[in-house]
Amino acid sequence: MLTAQPTDRPPYIYLRLSPAIEMTEDQFFLFCQINKELRIERTAKGDLIIMPPTGGETSHRNSDLTTALNSWAKQDGGGVAFDSSGGFRLPDGSMRSPDAAWVRRSRLAGLTPEEKKKFLPLCPDFVVELRSENDRLSDLQEKMQAYIDNGAQLGWLIDPQERRVYVYRPQHEVECLENPSSVSGEPELPGFVLALQEIWEPL
Repeated sequence: MLTAQPTDRPPYIYLRLSPAIEMTEDQFFLFCQINKELRIERTAKGDLIIMPPTGGETSHRNSDLTTALNSWAKQDGGGVAFDSSGGFRLPDGSMRSPDAAWVRRSRLAGLTPEEKKKFLPLCPDFVVELRSENDRLSDLQEKMQAYIDNGAQLGWLIDPQERRVYVYRPQHEVECLENPSSVSGEPELPGFVLALQEIWEPL
């Protein structure tokens, strides 16, 4: 039986499909395309997490974040930046859409043109998740650890509510920065520094 069950922090909907429905990768991609007004992710178990569009403050924060990352990526030339609409098929079978991501060009070069048109079959080298008012911190922390477990080399969980940045790296303890004015991507992203004033006070 197909059930839609809201979490304790709406407006998220957690949709359990298995074993009633098993979507192939192509079917899931098409499902997301015909529901473009929603942000949809898939867990490693095949369940769906459905999220509506964000509010003004979060949208502006996302814009500032992706603009900064994309600007650096174009100057550096070693990789490509992606915004929150990009989907990534992780090795554990899940599909996630981080708020911002970066992938080395050398890894993208190994993908076929058809693979590049759909959810990319890899975990980004760098991911950022930006906490909104409706996000549970524990959920995002679990998600960040999953990125690292699936191959990400650097991850930032930015929490504007508490003015904290959690820095994730493989084989390292999570580092918590308290009210920083900026955060550096060194050494994984040489020269990339994100100023946080617009994140802390977006509008």
